[in-house]
Amino acid sequence: MIRWRSLDEVTPGFGPSVVTIGNFDGVHRGHQEVFTRLLNTAREYAAHSVVVTFDPHPALVHRPESHPGLIMGLEDKLDALEHTGVDAVLVLPYSLEFAELTPEQFVVDYLVRPLGAVALVIGSDVRLGRNNSGDLAAITELGREHGFDVVVVDDVPGTPAADDDAGARPEGRRTERRCSSTWVRSCLEAGDIEGAAQLLGRPHRMRGEVVHGAARGRRLGFPTANLAPEATGFIPADGVYAGWLVDEAGARWPTAISVGSNPTFEGVSRQVEAHVIDRPEEAVEAFDLYGQTVVVEFVERLRGMVTYRGIESLILQMRDDVNRTRDILRRHSADAD
Repeated sequence: MIRWRSLDEVTPGFGPSVVTIGNFDGVHRGHQEVFTRLLNTAREYAAHSVVVTFDPHPALVHRPESHPGLIMGLEDKLDALEHTGVDAVLVLPYSLEFAELTPEQFVVDYLVRPLGAVALVIGSDVRLGRNNSGDLAAITELGREHGFDVVVVDDVPGTPAADDDAGARPEGRRTERRCSSTWVRSCLEAGDIEGAAQLLGRPHRMRGEVVHGAARGRRLGFPTANLAPEATGFIPADGVYAGWLVDEAGARWPTAISVGSNPTFEGVSRQVEAHVIDRPEEAVEAFDLYGQTVVVEFVERLRGMVTYRGIESLILQMRDDVNRTRDILRRHSADAD
C-alpha cells in the first residue's frame, strides 16, 4: 500500500482512482464495509483504490479542549488500512486554514486533479468543505460538473447486542444501532474489551514507548513495561486485562495489563503497565523493552481496580491475574485455530 503523508508526495499523473474520504478512527466494521465497496468499485472502473484521511483528527483542531479520545493513532490506522487491501492512502494535514476550503476547491484540488478521481465512495451523511456545506446533493452536483460518479454506502448496523445502551456488549439480540467510533469508545470506557473487538473486527490496541516507572512491580516480582503518557490509542477503563505485547522485532508476548492509578499506593497517576509472562528462561535477564516502541493488545478484562490492605494480598492477587491471563490467552489462541 502506498502511503502519502501530503499532497506533494502523490505520484504525478496518478490515476484513474476511486476515492473515499473520512477520519476512519478505529477502522471499525462500518468503515471496513466502505472499503469493501471502494475495492469493488475500483475493480469495476479498472482504477486504483484510494483512502483520503486527515491528521490531526479534525476534532483535535476544532475542539482541542473537548474532543473525544482517539481510538487509534495514525500509524495504527495506516496499518489497519493496509490490511483492507486498498492501493493507497493519502494523509492530508488538517488545519483551520484547510477547513476553509469550499467543497469545490477540495474536490478539484485534492481529488480530481492529483488523484484522477473517477468515482467517490461516501456515506449518505457525508459533509465536507467550509462549514460542512458539502452534503450529498452538493457533492453529486460537483460530480456531474467535474466528471466523477458518486457511490453511496449505507450505514452498517452494529453486531448483535444485548441492548442499545452505551457500552453494552454487542451480543444477544440484533440491534439496528449504527456501527460507529462513538460506540467503540463507549465499550472501551466501560471496559468491554470484547464488545469493542467485535465492533473493530480485531483486538483494541495501544502503541507507545516503554519508559521507566517507579519499579514497584519489579520489586514485587512482576516487572512491567510502562507506556509513556504520549502513547496513542484509547485508554480503556481502569482494571486488569489479559492481552499481548508486540515488541519492535515483531515478537508477541502473553501479557497481563494494568490500567489506572494503583489504589494500593498513594500518588500514582493513571498509567498503562504491561507485565510479560512466560518468558523463556534464557531470555529473562536479556529481556529489556526500555526505549522500544511497543504495541499492547487487549483481549479480555479480568477485573477492576481494588485497594489491598497489604503487599502480600496484592502479590497473591497478581499471581492469580497472571494465571488467569495465561488461561484466557490459551483459550483465545485455541479458538483462533
